[in-house]
Amino acid sequence: MDVLIEKTDKAKTSVAASKLVITDVRKSFGTDTVLHTVGFTVKNGEFLSILGASGCGKTTLLRILIGLESVDSGTVFKDGVDITHQPPSKRGMGIVFQNYALFENMTVLRNVEYALRHNGYSKEAARERSLNLLGRVGLSDQAKKRPFELSGGQQQRVAIARTLAMNSDIILLDEPMSALDVDTRLALRGEIKALQREFESTIVYVTHDQEEAFALSDRIMVMHEGRIQQLGTPREIIDHPANDYVERFVAHNIQLKIDSLLPFVRSAS
Repeated sequence: MDVLIEKTDKAKTSVAASKLVITDVRKSFGTDTVLHTVGFTVKNGEFLSILGASGCGKTTLLRILIGLESVDSGTVFKDGVDITHQPPSKRGMGIVFQNYALFENMTVLRNVEYALRHNGYSKEAARERSLNLLGRVGLSDQAKKRPFELSGGQQQRVAIARTLAMNSDIILLDEPMSALDVDTRLALRGEIKALQREFESTIVYVTHDQEEAFALSDRIMVMHEGRIQQLGTPREIIDHPANDYVERFVAHNIQLKIDSLLPFVRSAS
C-alpha cells in the first residue's frame, strides 16, 4: 500500500510540475487508429517539436491539445488541471495554422484586434496592444494592408502576433513554415525563437522537417504511425537513436542534407 501511495504522489507531483502532461491518449477515426496510447510531458518554457512524416498523428495530437479534437481515452493536464474536455476558449492556448487562417477582408491590424475585441478589450486597448505586437514582429508599416498584399512570411508573422495578443502561455504551431521559401523560413526561425524568449512562452511545434526541428527545439518527440518513437534533446536523438526508425528518419536524412551540401562547400573553398 505504501508503494502505491508513493507512486500516486509522484504522479501528482509530475502533473503539477509540468506545463502539459498527456497520459494514455488514444484517438481513432472509424477503424483507423491515429494515436496509440500516447503519453508525454512538456516543461514550462520549453520548445518541444513533434517530428514525423505525414500521417504519423502529429497534427491530430496538436488538435487534441488545443481542443479541436476529442480523445477516445486518456487525459490532458495543463498546469496540473485536467483540461481534457474543456473547449478551446478555456485552455489558454493559441494555435498558428499552416495556412495562417487570416481574415482576407480585414486589415492586418484588424486581424490582430479581432480576438481581443471579442474577449473584453475596449477598442482603444485592443488597438494599442495590437499595434505594439505588430511592432514586435516587424510589421508596424504593414498594419493597414490586407493579408493578400503581404508575403507568406509576413502573413505568418501576423498569425503569430494574433496568437500572442491573447496572452497564450502555450503556443501550438502546425507546420507553420512548410509553404515558405528557404530564405524566409530561415529568417522566421530566428524570429520565433526570439519571440518565445521575450514572451516566455511554451511552444509545441509540429513539423516533418528534421533540420527545422533540430534548429529550434529544446527537445524533439519523434512519432511514427501514431506512436512515440523517442523523446529527447537533439543531441540525445543524434547520439543515441532509440530504434532503427529514428536512426533512418532523423540521423540518416540529416546526413543526406549535409552530404548534398559538401560539393558546394568544397567548390567555395
